[in-house]
Amino acid sequence: MPLALLALAAGAFGIGTTEFVIAGLLPELAADFGTSIPVAGLLVSGYAFGVVVGAPLVTAAGARLPRKTMLVGLMALFVAAHLLSALAPSYGALMTGRIVASFAHGAYIGLGAVVAADLVRPEKRAGAIALMFMGLSLANVLGVPLGTFIGQEFGWRATFWVVTVVGVVALTGIAALVPGGARPSTGLRHELAAFRSRQVWLALAMTALGWAPVLAVITYVAPLLTEVTGYSGGAVPFVMALLGAGMLAGGPIGGRYADRALMPSVYALLGAIIVVAAVLPAAAHHKVAVVVALTVFGVLASAVIPALQTRVLDKAPGAQALASAANVAAFNLGNAVGPFLGGLAISAGLGFTSPLWVAALLGISGLAVALLSGALDRSGPAATREAGTEAPATVR
Repeated sequence: MPLALLALAAGAFGIGTTEFVIAGLLPELAADFGTSIPVAGLLVSGYAFGVVVGAPLVTAAGARLPRKTMLVGLMALFVAAHLLSALAPSYGALMTGRIVASFAHGAYIGLGAVVAADLVRPEKRAGAIALMFMGLSLANVLGVPLGTFIGQEFGWRATFWVVTVVGVVALTGIAALVPGGARPSTGLRHELAAFRSRQVWLALAMTALGWAPVLAVITYVAPLLTEVTGYSGGAVPFVMALLGAGMLAGGPIGGRYADRALMPSVYALLGAIIVVAAVLPAAAHHKVAVVVALTVFGVLASAVIPALQTRVLDKAPGAQALASAANVAAFNLGNAVGPFLGGLAISAGLGFTSPLWVAALLGISGLAVALLSGALDRSGPAATREAGTEAPATVR
């Protein structure tokens, strides 16, 4: 794997850290700006909304730029946004910095996946994407806890200064290591042509529905552990760390198997996510069993990411940048849908195990879409050429 992948992963690490670290700093932010914690929590929602909207828009705006130039520009925008956030004199200024950073987030992850796949041989693409996405997993295991600690000990602004430094390191690495010959995008018109393919839309739906179960489970882990399993609140971070360790391990595993057999890997991983989600309500009543199940769930959650991202790249040959960015938006749509439906189930009085059943049902929906997409693959070559370009020689 080329060193350039490490530079791309460093950028993903900074992006993953800033996305979630704010949640651990809400009390400090609310106190500093004289607002309530729910209002401070809008800094999380605003960021997520910015990713969904900004990923395709920013990618489209830079469609004619060389990919390396676009990546350097996006990371420079990320650094500027965090300088603004670190110096923000008001809540509004901080929200502005968060939204600007979110625009860089979606386009960077989407384009970074395309560049990562181009850096290696075709049979290694999913593994390369997994390595880049490992930066996001490492952010959850290391970046978010460390950023939260720094913010609580030295003030929330210190966290943004540290993330700014991470952005500068990633920017330097991308400028030095990513080959200048990385292909430019093919232009907005050609990129948009990919969305004439029903397979691209099925791949996006597969991502949103296949990823939503992950957030439906993870979002409500703390009350599940304390109210159902009987753990103390102090044990929750340790269980979450094991779940995060599972996610860190799952990416390379998923990338390896997705390179061997893409759609069978998607079927197997989504099926396993459904099974574990369905087992968790029973496991939640046993302290050891729930930890084991959540760790396995973390492995599966991370393992499915490179497969879902590679599927979109396969279905948009020659017009991958915008489709890849749209898939990042689909992941974030899953981020919103899973917790929302899980919260509705809890609010309906169904208990803290109900999000687990929501996750299983969402997973079944994602698997159904995947099976439909696979069936279209087998129905004939025309299904793979709806975007107006030939499909890759390797049928997956």
